[in-house]
Parts: sequence; structure tokens; C-alpha cells
Amino acid sequence: MTTARDWLIAGAPGAATSPEVVDRMCERLVAEGVGLARVEAYVRTLHPLVAGRAFEWTPRTGCRAIEELHEANLRGEESPFTRAFETRVPQRLRIDGGEPSTPYRETLVARGITDLLVWPMLFTSGEVHAIGFGTAHPDGFSPAELASLEAVVAPLTRMAEILALRRSATNVLTAYVGRDAGARVLAGKIRRGDTELIEAAIWFSDMRGFSAMSNEKSPREVIDRLNQLFDCQVPAIDAHGGEVLKFIGDGLLAIFTPTAGGMRGCCARALAASRAALAAVAQLNAGASEPLRFGIALHVGEVAYGNIGGAGRLDFTCIGRAVNLAARLESLTGTTGHDVLASEAFARSCDGFALVGDYQVKGFATPVPAYAPT
Repeated sequence: MTTARDWLIAGAPGAATSPEVVDRMCERLVAEGVGLARVEAYVRTLHPLVAGRAFEWTPRTGCRAIEELHEANLRGEESPFTRAFETRVPQRLRIDGGEPSTPYRETLVARGITDLLVWPMLFTSGEVHAIGFGTAHPDGFSPAELASLEAVVAPLTRMAEILALRRSATNVLTAYVGRDAGARVLAGKIRRGDTELIEAAIWFSDMRGFSAMSNEKSPREVIDRLNQLFDCQVPAIDAHGGEVLKFIGDGLLAIFTPTAGGMRGCCARALAASRAALAAVAQLNAGASEPLRFGIALHVGEVAYGNIGGAGRLDFTCIGRAVNLAARLESLTGTTGHDVLASEAFARSCDGFALVGDYQVKGFATPVPAYAPT
């Protein structure tokens, strides 16, 4: 078997994810005679909610990754990881019974760890991450084991940086352009006009009373209210397989593309998402002095999906007559008193709708039928 160091230098062939890299590296170290009982690594990441990822490996469980929120402490109090992050110097903690007890030391004792070595992982960007190797051998790590561990730190750091950069790029693209759109951009869909025609269920929603609120409240208060409203919609859309494409002031554009259930199943998911979002807003409004209100329009049709914009500044979104119709339908939610309105095409593809009426809307020569859930 190739040594752990040589395997990492070769680019960790066969390992596509960070947990797989840790798993296979540890397997190789154990095969080389290193008595590993536990390995922990902490890598920060660029994400609006997640501070970083913790990787934990044991011979019994293999490697598992845990995402830590910004509010969490990745390092643990009084741990060698804390000192490694702050000093950028390797740390060693021996458990021989002679040192003062601390919560972190007691954790190691409970896990049977007798010797812990922590190396800072210094990325070329200047970021500091860390990895710790623990053994349960009564005498701790031997000099030969220490040499084997030290030999993997540099190539592991380079691999970790490559994987972290890839993950950060994915996180940023997902946060700003959406999961599917981000994946397409990373796959090379980056040329202006690089679009495709797709059939999709379209969601267009808008806050009620936004103009009045903007005039009466401070920008900070307006943003807080918008974030509350979007927090009710985005999780519902995500949970039902939708893709949020953009926020347009107080508006939100999303699409649902067909899966195994075809367009009928696609529309059912969009309708279920609208009900979940309305339920979330209702819960938020319970007892509120200034309840939030918003309307949702649902339509189904063909859209152009891809890169649109200026030569050096692009937006990955969807446009087309179907999107325009969804936006016009949403404008009717306030006047009709219905929180959700659907087009005739959507109502035909999804059970449980009744005709509200035919309405003349801007940009369409003939009246547009609007349907509401029953």
C-alpha cells in the first residue's frame, strides 16, 4: 500500500470528498504502524450560516463531518487546538495524571486518549486550520509514529486547501445564485447567452405594503422585515425541491423543475411549498403588532434559463413570457384578496383550484384567468 504521505502528494487518488481523504489517510497511517485512536480536524469555510467543518475519525466509526454554526466554538475551551490556532505552533498534550484537570483534558481521559498532537494547517491565504492525532497507547506516540504523522501534515494541508476552496466556491455560488445554477456555473456555464429552454413551474412572490413600509421605517428595519419574510419562503421552497433564483427588492423568483413525477408532480411541489410558506408567515404573525403579508403567483411554462447580462457582469436566472405572466398574476393577489393565485396552465396541472375571474393585465392582449386554491 502506498504510504499516507505519498498518497496525499499524488492528490489523494480515489478520494473525492474531505471525509474520504481523512478516512483513507488514517487507514494508511494505521497500516504503517501508527497507533491512531482518534483524529480531529477543523477547517473554516465561507458560508453565511456555517463557520466551518469539524472532521472526526476513529477506527470504529471512520470519518464523519460536522458543520459548526458561527455561534459555535470550533476549538473547544482550553484545548491544544485553541493554542495551535492562536500561535501557529504545533501543540502536544500528554495525559499522565500529573497535570491539573480541565474540561478538555477530562474529555480526552473519557475517550481513552493518552497523547494528543495538534498541528496548525497553514493555508497559502494565511488562514489557519488544524488537525489533531490521538493515541490510546500507554506510552503515547513513539518517535517513529511522530515522524510518520509529521510527514503527512504538509501534503494534507495542500489537499485540505484545494477541497476547502472548492467547497467555498460551491457555498458562495449556492448562496448567491442557487444550488442548480451554482452547479452549472462551476461546470463551465459561464458565457453570456449560454441558456437553455426548460419547462418549469414558476413562483413569483411579493410583499404587501412594501412601499408604505419603506417610507415609514429605517432601511435597517426594512431589511430585517424582508429577511423575516424570506426566511419563511426560502426554506419552504428548498424543502420541496425548488430553486430560488433571485430576490427583486421585496420580490422572490423561484422555479421548480420536473423530476420523476413530471410536470404534474412539479406543480404539486410548488403548491405544497406555497402552503408551507404561508403557514410559516402565519406562525410568525401570531401576536405580532405589524403582521407580514405577501402574495404568491404560480404558473407553468417554458423559460430561458442561463446567463444573461453585460459582458463582464452576468446573472444566472430565467426570463420569458411565462415569468412575465407570473409577475402579473402576483400583482392581482392584493386586489382579489387571495394569498395564492395560479394561472390556467398551472391549475390544469394541479388539483384543487377554482376560477377567481378573468383579468386584464399589462403586456397581455386578452384577459388572463386567475385561479385560487380551494
